[in-house]
Amino acid sequence: MHLYIANKVYSSWSMRPWIAMRMLDIAFDETVIPFNDPAFKSKVAALSPAGQVPFLIDGDILVWDSLSILEYLADKFPEKQLWPKDKVARAHARSISAEMHTRYRDLRQACPMNLGRRYATRDRGAGVARDVARFSALVREARGRWGEASGERFLYGAFGAADAMYAPLVSRLDTYGITVDEITRAYAEAVLSTSAFIAWRDAALDEPWLYYGDEVDERATAELRPGITCWVGPETN
Repeated sequence: MHLYIANKVYSSWSMRPWIAMRMLDIAFDETVIPFNDPAFKSKVAALSPAGQVPFLIDGDILVWDSLSILEYLADKFPEKQLWPKDKVARAHARSISAEMHTRYRDLRQACPMNLGRRYATRDRGAGVARDVARFSALVREARGRWGEASGERFLYGAFGAADAMYAPLVSRLDTYGITVDEITRAYAEAVLSTSAFIAWRDAALDEPWLYYGDEVDERATAELRPGITCWVGPETN
């Protein structure tokens, strides 16, 4: 299988299937097509008519969209248990994974994924606060009903598709210094400490490309990529 993705620093959608496959020990090759490659659109369109990353090629099978790739992997590797065994938990996991597509717009726009920088804690508006509150409510529900009883640190027990879907959101909490409750913070730390996330982040920080389409209009408190400079300093009004 071959997974095509964009920059690991920025591409939240690419992270989702990649981190799931690494966590569940599913072998694959990967190709990174940087967003700032002048031929980005033509390179992607030549392989996937949808014209977007990520997409997965498995022999003569083409699968695109993060969630569809995870569903394909769940079918291909049922023993990996990407979805919970319990049918109620499985329905809940699929619902919140699909919700990732349809909600969190304010959080995405105000806090684009950027693993190469850190920003100071600040009020980012009512919309972001609502999105964070919704995410925290889902974490508390999943952990309270299924995760805690399993003895594992993830939403439904072992790491699965729903955790992969929310991994980029979790990274935003860290990047933008967003305060959450203790249960949500513990879950975020569990995701951020996985070997797969660490491998993704380390590779992201080694990338040479800058893509200014995902910049935010504020000072960064730290630039984490060697040799790349940014406007770093204390927040001012």
